[in-house]
Amino acid sequence: MPKIKILIVDDSVVVRRLLSNVLDGDAALEVVGTAPNGKIGLAKISQVNPDLIVLDVEMPEMDGLETLAAIRKLDGDIPVIMFSALTELGAVATLNALALGATDYVTKPHNMKSKEAALENVREQLIPKIKAFCSGGNKHNLANISVAEKAKVASKKSLFESRSISSISAANIKSKVEILAVGASTGGPNALETILQALPANFPVPIVIVQHMPPVFTKRLADRLSSKCKIRVEEAVTGSIVEPGVAWIAPGDYHMVLEKQGFGARIRTNQEARENSCRPAVDVLFRSTAKIYGAGVLGVVLTGMGQDGLQGCQNIRQAGGKIIVQDELSSVVWGMPGSVANSGFADRVVSLQDMAREIIDRVIS
Repeated sequence: MPKIKILIVDDSVVVRRLLSNVLDGDAALEVVGTAPNGKIGLAKISQVNPDLIVLDVEMPEMDGLETLAAIRKLDGDIPVIMFSALTELGAVATLNALALGATDYVTKPHNMKSKEAALENVREQLIPKIKAFCSGGNKHNLANISVAEKAKVASKKSLFESRSISSISAANIKSKVEILAVGASTGGPNALETILQALPANFPVPIVIVQHMPPVFTKRLADRLSSKCKIRVEEAVTGSIVEPGVAWIAPGDYHMVLEKQGFGARIRTNQEARENSCRPAVDVLFRSTAKIYGAGVLGVVLTGMGQDGLQGCQNIRQAGGKIIVQDELSSVVWGMPGSVANSGFADRVVSLQDMAREIIDRVIS
């Protein structure tokens, strides 16, 4: 098999060397070029013909967002992974990059005790994503859909957006669904925005969400979504009472669980052991919602790598709840939703463009 060719664009000599060492250390990967800024990086694309670009977010002269926009004009298909600092500025810029068409992101090593720990951190974050985005079997990143398929998806999206779901009359709020629980990872921020923007302000049940993201990033994601949606979106804090029309996102590096509180539930966060190498983990949230709400849970699994959420979906189904998963075509990576669908736990497999309508129909029925 030919090696996956990678171009690294970062203004730090140290970072370029670190990334090159990590990636060249894998037999399936080859760093074919590096560049100290966006302008040089753009010029090298035609020279080295990379399969994937690792792009720094913060650079002088031409930053990552400007470079990304220029890359997308040259090539709408090539995977681009943003290399972001674990800071407020880095989080905001990364979310903007994802909205502009970045495939995904990884965070730079932070507070590592040694060089070896930093190398291992980058290796664990970056290499699996590169292989997932560049493998021959991963044909369903939206950036790689054929022209005909793109037209079909765009047509569906237009039809969906033309429907009026701006409000729910009080007479219709008689739902068997008591809570909406959502899990997402790679590609999740954009998927969440698509869905939550379509929900009305008087959405009649609480929403709890695990999006695999580090600290700082989850707060910025909640703020971004809240500014764009009719419902309120907040980063979860221990002690909060879940309420209809509010979405709570698990904070980075903390699991989120629900505990019984009177006739409802409250949120508790903790730093117990990782599950599926994740904290927060979808399985942890889904398990707790199934325990409290039973058949009243509607679980949704969106795009993402791995199998986090699979066991939690089994818990929800065993308690009598329902599961919807995102389809393969509209997923950036069909790992999490695919594992649920292939295990037979999904009641329906739905495109991202139809997901909000499916949720609303089930909640109001």
